[in-house]
Amino acid sequence: MPANRLQRNRRAALVGLGANLVLGLAKLAAGILGHSDALVADAVESFADIVGSLIVWQALAVASRPADEDHPYGHGKAESLAGAAISTLLLLAAAGIGFHSVREFLGVHVVPSPYTLVVLVVVIAIKESLFRWVLRESEATDSTAVRTDAWHHRADAITSLAAGVGITLALIGGPRWAGADAIAAIVAAGIIAWNGWRLLRPALEELMDTQPPADVLERIRKIAGSVDGVDQVQKCLVRRMGYQLLVDMHVHVDPSMTVEKSHAIAHSVKDSVRNEMPAVLDVLVHIEPSRVARP
Repeated sequence: MPANRLQRNRRAALVGLGANLVLGLAKLAAGILGHSDALVADAVESFADIVGSLIVWQALAVASRPADEDHPYGHGKAESLAGAAISTLLLLAAAGIGFHSVREFLGVHVVPSPYTLVVLVVVIAIKESLFRWVLRESEATDSTAVRTDAWHHRADAITSLAAGVGITLALIGGPRWAGADAIAAIVAAGIIAWNGWRLLRPALEELMDTQPPADVLERIRKIAGSVDGVDQVQKCLVRRMGYQLLVDMHVHVDPSMTVEKSHAIAHSVKDSVRNEMPAVLDVLVHIEPSRVARP
């Protein structure tokens, strides 16, 4: 992993960790003192984000390690594992918040304090800004783990917004509407669960070696097919290793060609693909005799 990429990704994780710690403590204190179940639920989500940021921080360090005897393809899948772990944390947090909120809704309701709204407005502004910055970093470095961490910040902003709506209704409606705070927490739990599932799928797809989009495969085929001496690219299999790609392909060449010449073509194919697509870590080329009719 390039040093600049690792530095940017770990910086994004560190900033997110610090923000979640400060905001989580602020929301927890305001929620308890201000009698807001939605704000307490929001604080729990922030603490789950702290664990997520720590996972991302460590995963990026592991993914940056070079290939070794036990891991000849490198350690890039540590990022995918981190993405899956963070998504699972979101789902668990959603289940816990939902259970607690339903219990509170069925119990005695207390109208939240007005100052809890001020806390939420500040939280929403900070979290949305953090989401946009971390997402840009993840797109610039093509990191699944950091992208998942970014959406954690957006989920936190959304849950804070839901909590704000619930608290506002409770303040306007008085004791009769005090349960709106708990309902907002339930809605927030549903949003967190949806985000957790949505982010879990791409992480699992990477771990299951799902093929990248068709345009990526087509570009690789086109580059390989343009190499002098290549008659046809029959098979092209691509899988992700963190932010990098591993390619296996079958290339057809003139059957009367010498082994030395066909070997040189295989190296040219590999070099061409890697030079034009820096994300490609390695290309395994299998030479096949061509069935293309020749004059």
